[in-house]
Amino acid sequence: MNKIDAQKRIKKLREVLELHRYAYYVLDSPEISDGAYDTLQRELESIEEVYPELITPDSPTQRVGAKPLDKFEKVSHGEAMLSIIDAFEKNEIRDWETRIQKFVPSEKIDYYCEMKLDGLAIALIYKKGILTQAATRGDGRVGENVTSNIKTIQSIPLKLRIPSAKELKNIGLDKTQSDTVLEIIAKRGIEIRGEALILKKTFEKLNQELVKSGKQELANPRNAAAGSIRQLDSRVMASRKLDFFVYKIVTDFGQIRHEQEHELARLLGFKIVKENKFCGSLEKVIAFHSDREKNRDKMPYECDGVVVAVDKVELQNIMGSIGKSPRWMVAYKFASPEAITIVENIKIQIGRTGRLTPVAVLKPVKLAGVTISHATLHNQDEIDRLDVRIGDTVIIGRAGDVIPDVKSVIKKLRNGRERKFKIPTTCPMCDGVVEQKEGEVDHYCVSSDCVAVRRRALAHFVSRRAFNIEGLGPKIIDQLMDENLISDSADIFELEIGELLELERFGKKSAENLISSIEEKKKVDLSKFIFALGIRHVGEETAILLAQEFRNIESIKQASLESLEKINDIGGVVAESIIDWFGNKKNINLIDRMLSSGVEIKKRKSGSGTDQRFLNQSFVLTGTLESLTRDEAKDKIRELGGSIVSSVSKKLDYVIAGKNPGSKLDKAQELKIKILSEEEFKKLII
Repeated sequence: MNKIDAQKRIKKLREVLELHRYAYYVLDSPEISDGAYDTLQRELESIEEVYPELITPDSPTQRVGAKPLDKFEKVSHGEAMLSIIDAFEKNEIRDWETRIQKFVPSEKIDYYCEMKLDGLAIALIYKKGILTQAATRGDGRVGENVTSNIKTIQSIPLKLRIPSAKELKNIGLDKTQSDTVLEIIAKRGIEIRGEALILKKTFEKLNQELVKSGKQELANPRNAAAGSIRQLDSRVMASRKLDFFVYKIVTDFGQIRHEQEHELARLLGFKIVKENKFCGSLEKVIAFHSDREKNRDKMPYECDGVVVAVDKVELQNIMGSIGKSPRWMVAYKFASPEAITIVENIKIQIGRTGRLTPVAVLKPVKLAGVTISHATLHNQDEIDRLDVRIGDTVIIGRAGDVIPDVKSVIKKLRNGRERKFKIPTTCPMCDGVVEQKEGEVDHYCVSSDCVAVRRRALAHFVSRRAFNIEGLGPKIIDQLMDENLISDSADIFELEIGELLELERFGKKSAENLISSIEEKKKVDLSKFIFALGIRHVGEETAILLAQEFRNIESIKQASLESLEKINDIGGVVAESIIDWFGNKKNINLIDRMLSSGVEIKKRKSGSGTDQRFLNQSFVLTGTLESLTRDEAKDKIRELGGSIVSSVSKKLDYVIAGKNPGSKLDKAQELKIKILSEEEFKKLII
């Protein structure tokens, strides 16, 4: 076969393979057998092997890259990938409609309901119809380039299908819109977003294959999908057989309704969720949610609710967004599932400050696709409140559908062999003395040489909200401690490449990367430095208050008890803890060693924007925020000149109460402090 004939044959093979890919993966209606498809694929590969210059990026043979990546590059999203506000009850979804109706009082609102898939959000960029980039959500603004891995997903076309004029007309597009779509594909770029996931059946088969080969099973489909996408070798990703469902077309093609984006995505060669449904009223939305929740286990994918979107794009634009969430969309979550299991044991974990936390060791049980084997019991008071004993049958749930939580004990199932548990009087790791200070619920190991405390303290020191040293995770810390290369935080900045090269699993590149990461983080804000020290009772907010008040570490070292207690939200207990810590010569030596190793402490910048509407106002947060993370809420308050405090007092201005608020809400009501719901807080920061 000469080159001209090869070119013609390649063109035909690619067209046929794409037609059958679309029929199989999108329409779920295969027209040829897998064997026949593989034969065509092999023929294409053999011709391209002879004529490699004829290989193009959209060829079906280019789905799996041969060379593993060193790392994923960061990429910015042209339009932020927003988070979605959650609703859990009928009254919450009705309140949401009441709020958005105020923006369009004379308009009837229709909805498009989508299954809230439990996967990983991916943004795809096509230029002139060819897939050029795939990126993870990341923080919403910046994600990671995972194009080589995403190309292995067969339900994602490498080249967009060109819809016919009749097909575009059938989904309600007029000639102008249809022409725009075709012009975008041919000459410009289009961004499509969706969810990458592993179907339940695929996940089961994958685990069966892993077990047969003597490998560890994957925990659940969501984690398996996320872990697969972050594999540097795309061949590993290809073996996981992920799927992809579109939920949005970002590019403006003149769409009038949100539903049209899904219909157009199908015509372009993508899969859309068959269960998605247009609902002409909120009552129909509620009925659809109820039906899907009842049939949750029958669906082929993991999902935890229904995403309800205002269907008309014009109304979406009027409603806009608040913070990082669109007003016109809400995630109507399914009820958090529960399961029954047995408490086989209760063990103790040691935290960075020496705090002992009891953890229930459970008979493994599946809950919402995740195998649960542990749940925190917080402290002795919580154990006594639940009256939970070793051997008890308990009901567990997942707080926020994530954290394992012992909800109650089924006492009628006790057989008399259950055993009560008490926090030990000596540390299980170092045999040091365990104390409980008067007025506190927690118990602490007071030994300064406790290895568990030192390990946790180091993990805290390098964590994201402290020094944020990438590549220095718990396993590496353990390895460095076991090899006596580090015993405290100052040792981290004295590490050398030569020392790392002698360790198992450390090559030249990984050693250089770790040392480089440490060097990059030597310049640190004062508040983060204080927080990283792990002073008992000094959390992130107190560290910020200290940085704002004293401006440098030397002033904090010399601070008196009286000067500390004058700071809002720093009481006697916290002040004494700070004085004790800086009064210890060993700790002062630790700081001096870090500074001599090149650590540079910067002063924290306080809120300096022109909008200082919260100036001199203080806030307490309690409960779970649904559409903002606590860090996002705190950052916004500080940006607007306000401050965050941890306790409720008469001096407090506001309490922001999320879902399941604690005793702080009761105290605020008693003191008649202004209480804001999450939605009321959002209105204040618009």
